Amino acid sequence: MKFVDEATIKVEAGDGGNGCASFRREKYIPRGGPDGGDGGDGGSVYLVGEEGLNTLIDFRYQRHYRAERGQNGMGRQKYGHKGESLYVRVPLGTRVTDLDTGEIIGDVLEQGQQLLVAKGGEHGLGNVHFKSSTNRAPRQCTSGTPGERRELKLELLLLADVGLLGMPNAGKSSLISKVSSARPKVADYPFTTLHPNLGVVSLGEGRSFVIADIPGVIEGAAEGAGLGIQFLKHLSRTRLLLHLVDMAPLDESVDPTEQVQRIWAEVEKFGGDLAGRERWLVLNKKDLLPADEFAQRRDNLLQRLDWQGPVYSISAVTGEGTEQLVGDLMSRLEAMRAEQAVTTAEDEPWDPLA
Repeated sequence: MKFVDEATIKVEAGDGGNGCASFRREKYIPRGGPDGGDGGDGGSVYLVGEEGLNTLIDFRYQRHYRAERGQNGMGRQKYGHKGESLYVRVPLGTRVTDLDTGEIIGDVLEQGQQLLVAKGGEHGLGNVHFKSSTNRAPRQCTSGTPGERRELKLELLLLADVGLLGMPNAGKSSLISKVSSARPKVADYPFTTLHPNLGVVSLGEGRSFVIADIPGVIEGAAEGAGLGIQFLKHLSRTRLLLHLVDMAPLDESVDPTEQVQRIWAEVEKFGGDLAGRERWLVLNKKDLLPADEFAQRRDNLLQRLDWQGPVYSISAVTGEGTEQLVGDLMSRLEAMRAEQAVTTAEDEPWDPLA
């Protein structure tokens, strides 16, 4: 299935039904008085999280969504029925933005979560509401209000615990295929990854995390070069970044240290809080170099970067070092989840009846 991570749609909520101006006319009741009923509320448009979806491609073919209008009021104080609301299924991780105002309406992150994107119009009032001791035959009624109409931008931001960052051909796809059941395309040329891939890393019952692989980032990506900048946004919801470095590039003139610096410069240009994520350095392709040469390149890189964070030396192809890496990742993510749970509990208001 083709991966589509952006779409533009138009949504229209239903207008409210108009109120009715009528009078009771029955035999032997010459002055029946007003009996016009209210209209019904218009239906609203909701986006609903659906776990089984993984692309926005359906929205490329259907772009207009409209909820039902409220029915007009009728005589004998009959109220119009409410318009049916429209529920549109979207993948988990969908961010919704109003194109006219630039406002982020919200994110759909959980199965069954409902996000209101267009509110239905209010119903109009019938003339039965306007009778009084001085106005016994009111002829006024009100019209229903129009429903909201919006043009929305949908963006699918992948939900992953760990994001892979690196130059093209750094070994990101090889790593995700080694540690998870994901099977992305792997080849010995750059840009083999053309769309994001997700893999679940399982370390036993109740211990697992999701890892995301995005297309490689190149210099100038923040200005639109290459493919990676289109997908850097997918890393915005990750808890931790793994920065993969090709320690044995095909072109011997390539400097791994400069590659790390260039990529991080693009991440900082990208903006947001992505540059503030915790980052681990993963030195890949250990199997292609003699041990002493690899150690020399590693020490040189860390010294020039003045790197203070975690460092791992692996071979994504043979699996050397990956078991230690995923084990430490799992422990760190469990600690992060525990810290988040404590913070959430502290932020909740105290309920004396709980």
